[in-house]
Amino acid sequence: MSEAGEVILVDDDTQVRKAGAQTLELAGLKVTCFASAEGVAESLTRAWPGVVVTDVRMPGTDGLGLLRRLHTLDPDLPVVIVTGHGDVPMAVQAMRDGAYDFIEKPFAADLLVNVVQRGLEKRRLVLENRDLRALLEGSQAIESLLVGRTPAMVRLRRTVLALADTDADVLLHGETGSGKEVVAHALHRFGRRAEQPFVAINCGALPATIIESELFGHEPGAFTGAQGRRIGKFEHASGGTLFLDEIESMPLELQVRLLRVLQERSLERLGSNRPVPLDLRVIAATKVDLREASAQGRFREDLYYRLAVVPLQLPPLRERLADVPLLFQHFLLQAARRLGREPPEVEAEMTAGLLAHDWPGNVRELRNAAERFALGLELAEITAAGEVEGGVKLAERVEAFEKSLLVQALTRHGGDVRAICEALGLPRKTFYDKLQKHRLRRGDFAGQEASPSAD
Repeated sequence: MSEAGEVILVDDDTQVRKAGAQTLELAGLKVTCFASAEGVAESLTRAWPGVVVTDVRMPGTDGLGLLRRLHTLDPDLPVVIVTGHGDVPMAVQAMRDGAYDFIEKPFAADLLVNVVQRGLEKRRLVLENRDLRALLEGSQAIESLLVGRTPAMVRLRRTVLALADTDADVLLHGETGSGKEVVAHALHRFGRRAEQPFVAINCGALPATIIESELFGHEPGAFTGAQGRRIGKFEHASGGTLFLDEIESMPLELQVRLLRVLQERSLERLGSNRPVPLDLRVIAATKVDLREASAQGRFREDLYYRLAVVPLQLPPLRERLADVPLLFQHFLLQAARRLGREPPEVEAEMTAGLLAHDWPGNVRELRNAAERFALGLELAEITAAGEVEGGVKLAERVEAFEKSLLVQALTRHGGDVRAICEALGLPRKTFYDKLQKHRLRRGDFAGQEASPSAD
């Protein structure tokens, strides 16, 4: 959506039309006026990101006729009906026919602005839903895997695409739930090995007694119970990508053997002296600082440098809060599709609550929240700890709401200080003080466009 919301105002009364346009323009909205219903539908597309405000009683096609014509083009387009005194029953019928809202003349300027702004928010969510649905319905674009519009995510996608078609080993570092396996899948899917196996191994989940056989395979008789040959995970991944998650959990004695495999790109199965060549792209992931672990003797330094040919840092969700609404919609659509139901609508108040949460569990926690919402649970239940409802002091709620407003303004105005201060009515110094207070960095939002029809 463009930074200034778009409104089409239809009224055959010149004075009313001018007054309405002036009211909306003073609220920062872009207004296009029509003196009749003719030409309105032809000027719109299904991707138009605005709201139509139309009088009911007009020569030619009236407001209700225009509503029907517009909803033939797009049934989700918000149309606000303006009625005269005594036309309320007509307006009620218009609501039943799909009008977004109605306003009775004479009306206060702030009522018009409020109704239009709510309509714009609804339109934004509808168009964002459509974009995400298109991604879910078979698009191969990287945006369908690495979802987000913050600069951090734009840089991450650009880096992944640059690395995907190479064989350089990559070390992913990020907090639990930050999406390390998703990034690994993207590196595989958009590279030349995409048609070959992607083999994921959680190094912290394999029992120490079988990890060597599981990774490297074995020959018959290699140990008690080894009755046949087993092809290990490394060998199975040959030709494709091997993903080693929680690499910091690998026992030190196995790290030596892993280092040799990475250097020589070959292995020997347990019970065999014959080398088996490997054609592998190796991606490792960790939630700890491996350099620090190396200094403490918990991880081999030479293995760290062998794995970290290209180190890639994944940002936690709290550092890209502007992506939360988009990600939430993405996961909500996935959950609704899996459950075979229509996704519930996310209201602006709920979006503010999502932005106020710190998401310590990162993207994984947000995905779980979206799935619970798809099942019909309330916001307080979604955040799972009552931060938004109950058990929270008033001051904490006020701070959370203030932070959410700042994030929304930063996102909408791409970090433009002047525009943000004007929108929020803040002096510049106060704005910077609040950024510091909430640990927000303007640079993380700089250069963003407000969501397109839409971290």
